[in-house]
Amino acid sequence: MSLYPSLEDLKVDKVIKAQSQFVQQTNIPALTEGPYQPMPASLATPGASLYPNLQELGEYMGLNLNSDEVQKNLALVPMADNQVAVPAGAGVMGMVRPVTGTDVGVRRAEIRQGLREIILCKDQDGKVGLRLREIDNGIFIQLVQANSPAALAGLRFGDQVLQINGQNCAAWSTDKAHKALKTAAEQRIELIVRDRPFQRTITMHKDSSGHVGFIYKSGKITSLVKDGSAARNGMLTDHYICEINGQNVIGLKDTQIKDILTTSPTTMTITIMPKFIYEHMLKKMSGGLLRSAMDHSVPEV
Repeated sequence: MSLYPSLEDLKVDKVIKAQSQFVQQTNIPALTEGPYQPMPASLATPGASLYPNLQELGEYMGLNLNSDEVQKNLALVPMADNQVAVPAGAGVMGMVRPVTGTDVGVRRAEIRQGLREIILCKDQDGKVGLRLREIDNGIFIQLVQANSPAALAGLRFGDQVLQINGQNCAAWSTDKAHKALKTAAEQRIELIVRDRPFQRTITMHKDSSGHVGFIYKSGKITSLVKDGSAARNGMLTDHYICEINGQNVIGLKDTQIKDILTTSPTTMTITIMPKFIYEHMLKKMSGGLLRSAMDHSVPEV
């Protein structure tokens, strides 16, 4: 037993006094031990509520939240004939495509969110046809050589390599990654890859003159046409064109890119990458090497 009250006793006493004063002012019964009892309706302030009801929301915010309205706004497929959306899972890979349907360009340019395993072997020169580069503690594909084992396996510029033969590549240097490929067995090299995380695809439609509404120089998008298909679908300037309908165009001259754009179908899918990442990826690589060595073939579907 102590001559002085403990700090805990002082806290409890202070709480009880405050509770008693509150009860005297508001005429609400004091809190006591035992099961919870709701506040009597007679003590509640008329019209007072912790949360507004639906009628109050409608008056205050102009909202209409009845069940019929909610169901109508949750519907993905419009009632009109000019359908602008399809339920997820009703198309290729479950994509929601408001305009393009099952266009082959979308399939060739698709960026999957999962991981995939790639099995490579070396060619007669002991090469796989890859150049890698480190970015943000990750290893990325900088160059895929045409007709190489890497190209035949479907690897692309910008793909992230997560593992080489079961070893995690996080925080590896470029030299260490190249060494791992060089010392790997000739008959089997296992890679775990994520599709092009720094890139995104935009699908557009040509107008009556055959344009989609953007201007580019040296492969970089410099401006957008007001109200053009590119602007309406989310194209951005200061991005580089990496693929057109899935076909790699990095290193090609503007005239070659123009030819591909001109011969593309009405629906066109462009894969782009932000300028600062693109230029870092290709730093110190010559345009001639990209033009002559990069795989520019049309992907199979």
